[in-house]
Order: sequence, then structure tokens, then C-alpha cells
Amino acid sequence: MLDFSPSVCGIRFKNPILLASGTASFGLELKKIYDVSKLGGIVLKTITLEERQGNNPPRIVEFPHGMLNSIGLANPGLKKFKEEVLPQVLKLGTNIIVSVAGKSVGEFREIVEEVSDIDGISAIELNLSCPNVEKGGVTFDSKVENVKEVVKNTKKVSKKPIWVKLSPNTLSIVDNSIIAQNEGADAISAINTILGMKIDIKTGKPVFENIFAGYSGPAIKPIALRYVYEICKNVKIPVIGIGGISSFEDVLEFLYAGAKLVQIGTYNFIDPMTPIKIIDKIERFAKD
Repeated sequence: MLDFSPSVCGIRFKNPILLASGTASFGLELKKIYDVSKLGGIVLKTITLEERQGNNPPRIVEFPHGMLNSIGLANPGLKKFKEEVLPQVLKLGTNIIVSVAGKSVGEFREIVEEVSDIDGISAIELNLSCPNVEKGGVTFDSKVENVKEVVKNTKKVSKKPIWVKLSPNTLSIVDNSIIAQNEGADAISAINTILGMKIDIKTGKPVFENIFAGYSGPAIKPIALRYVYEICKNVKIPVIGIGGISSFEDVLEFLYAGAKLVQIGTYNFIDPMTPIKIIDKIERFAKD
């Protein structure tokens, strides 16, 4: 039987609907649109140690069934986030999950240690799709040893549950999930965006400064569902499903695949009311 008010990592969620990192900033603007406290939770925009301006434009290209984005983790940095943003966020009345990224294992550890001391935060999500500067710029989740080191080091200092967000742009997202679990991860978030690109046919050159960008949206749902199913069959810790979710029916598929929670991402841009519409359907479904 499906659980529509699950307890994950010792945290009670009023429903399984979360907003994915980077698709609603810090959730503050949403107060003008709907009652944010109705959400199961919000995964905040990824925070880095220092402020980041992000990549040069263009940053987004839209397609009929998805979008490419190359934002570059633009954010105010840890200090400003803690002092100016977080006090407002903690008043939203829902579970707050802080997404963090670092350029090195040490940075991940430092950010997690600072963030985990803050009351009111439910969990910390590690964004392992950022480049490891100390290892030649490859993403942290592209090598098993990187996943192992980041999870092991952050678990040593964290007082909050650690969720590990993984992308399919690796040799094996399932192997990475198992490694993360073995090093103490409390949950797996999957999947992050799929790498793609766009060529400007007028110039013959890539549209994005970094050539590749993350593809997301309804088109990736079958791929995301497959990976979530596989991960759930191979780990014992909770899995949070992400990828192309736009409807109540999509949520049911991910829950039946084994996910305990889901995150809605790209569809927040298309219709910001999507999470609330899905929650309303969940409430009606649960009553029936």
C-alpha cells in the first residue's frame, strides 16, 4: 500500500511532494502564488561556499518536452545564505532540505558542518554533479571513489540526514547509490539532469558556453523511472524520485517503483501550481 504521508530519515512529510533544487530558488517567491506550507518540502537552490554568478548566457534552451539548462550554480554563497536568506525560508512552514555543492571534498565537508548546526533544517542534499577541481574538473559522481570520499567525510560532521543526489551521466548510478549507502548516506535522490547539447545552426557552434547542459522535463521521465526502480532494488535506504514529473499519475508511478518521496522540477516553470494540483489529487485519492 502506498504511503502518502511518509516518514523518511526520521522526518515526517505531510505528503510526498517536494520541489526540486534550482526550480523554485529558495521558495520565497512562491508565497505570492500558493500556501507553501502545503508542500511536503522544498529542496533549496544549491549553495556553495563562496558566492557564484553562474554561467554566461544563454543559460536555458526550451524544447517541446523539456529544456536544457546551464545555470552554473548561481547563488549568494554560504555566509549570505545563512544570514539573509535562511531566516525567511525557515518561516515557510514545510520541510527544508538544503542542497550543497563544493569544489573539493573539503569544501563539501565545511559547508555541511556549518549547515547541519542550524535548527529547522530537515536534511542536507549533496549535489554531486558539480566538478571536482582537485581531480581535474570531473564531476564528483563520475567516479566511485569521489562519491565514497564526499559521503564519508560529510557524514562525519553532519547532524542532519544526508541525501545524495546522483546523475545518470556516469558509468553506473546504481553502483554509486550502493557506495553512498555503504558510506552512511541516509537517502538517494535520483535522477539529476541528463547531459545534452544544442548547436546554433547559424554559426555551427554549441549554444552553451560549457558546450553541454542538463536536460530535464517530461521527456526524461521513463529514463528516470527506470533508474529509480533499479536503485530501489539495490539499496535499503529511502530513494527520492526525480525526473519529468508533471502529474499525479507520474507520482504514482514513482511511488510504485519504490520511491518514498518525489521532487517536481522543470514543471514548476511551466505551471507553478503543478505541485498543489498534485497534492489536491493525492488528498482525494487517499480518501477514496
